[in-house]
Amino acid sequence: MKLTDNVLRSFRVAKVFRENSDKINCFDFSPNGETVISSSDDDSIVLYDCQEGKPKRTLYSKKYGVDLIRYTHAANTVVYSSNKIDDTIRYLSLHDNKYIRYFPGHSKRVVALSMSPVDDTFISGSLDKTIRLWDLRSPNCQGLMHLQGKPVCSFDPEGLIFAAGVNSEMVKLYDLRSFDKGPFATFKMQYDRTCEWTGLKFSNDGKLILISTNGGFLRLIDAFKGAVLHTFGGYNNSKAVTLEASFTPDSQFIMIGKISLPPCSLQLWVLLQGNLSAVKLGIDIIKLKVGLKAARGYFRTYKMLSSLCCGRYLQRSQNSVISIPYTLRFNLVGRSVVPVSHWPSVHITYYHYS
Repeated sequence: MKLTDNVLRSFRVAKVFRENSDKINCFDFSPNGETVISSSDDDSIVLYDCQEGKPKRTLYSKKYGVDLIRYTHAANTVVYSSNKIDDTIRYLSLHDNKYIRYFPGHSKRVVALSMSPVDDTFISGSLDKTIRLWDLRSPNCQGLMHLQGKPVCSFDPEGLIFAAGVNSEMVKLYDLRSFDKGPFATFKMQYDRTCEWTGLKFSNDGKLILISTNGGFLRLIDAFKGAVLHTFGGYNNSKAVTLEASFTPDSQFIMIGKISLPPCSLQLWVLLQGNLSAVKLGIDIIKLKVGLKAARGYFRTYKMLSSLCCGRYLQRSQNSVISIPYTLRFNLVGRSVVPVSHWPSVHITYYHYS
């Protein structure tokens, strides 16, 4: 199935799950796309079946808490960062709910976690101003980079390099084979005092880097030259919550959770070749023609949309202010249920297209 504007506009709510009692922090697809896993501030780890569209199993991390979570290359193991006791990263077997290994080292909260697409290597970034390189087979840190500010980091699609966003003003590219020699390229951005960078991702073709912020904009940069290709805006984030934007697997669309009073929604852009222009196509969908060559092709429906985050928002009435629960939303595509966005919420909403 090919992802188009019409397909995106046709998604509708299909199911709502209420598995969590507190906000959902993160979720991630398994390597085969058959399951998705979520982490929550209620200390739960919930596993969902994307084919059946229902929860499969709930595990708990009551002692350590659970924040960021990532599948490894096996569908039955994950690594996750903790938000209680310490900032150790833990390697968990979902099959028997036992820890395989601990990865101690960070002294403050882990704010970035990225698994290599090709092997057992992963990287983590922390508020202690370091990025650490790990191997699932060893508890010892394989590499340590001291930085000048809060980092965000991610591997490229081939697993040969990784990018580090530092202090919300520069992107540094490292060769995994010689990272100890320092970055081979550094791209300086214009610093914006009104917000911080909250995420960094490569497009699947490796040509673009998308920078998420806790402000009202995203930045798209050239992964080879560091030039800012476009700044995406048009959504409100006055509460400065942590937002995560994503490419679709064909690198054709960019999307982000949109914060508003109910209902929350998605903001989408499509990347096509041509002159820059923006045309509103429908509710919460914007078509944007930029000077980029869009990737083409087909892909499995359960890999259509990547994870998105939006923050807690408030619903005001005449006499009260009510905190709206966090929501995890899914897409129902034919017979496949696809997680489409993770909203800070305790509910899980399913979408389908007609």
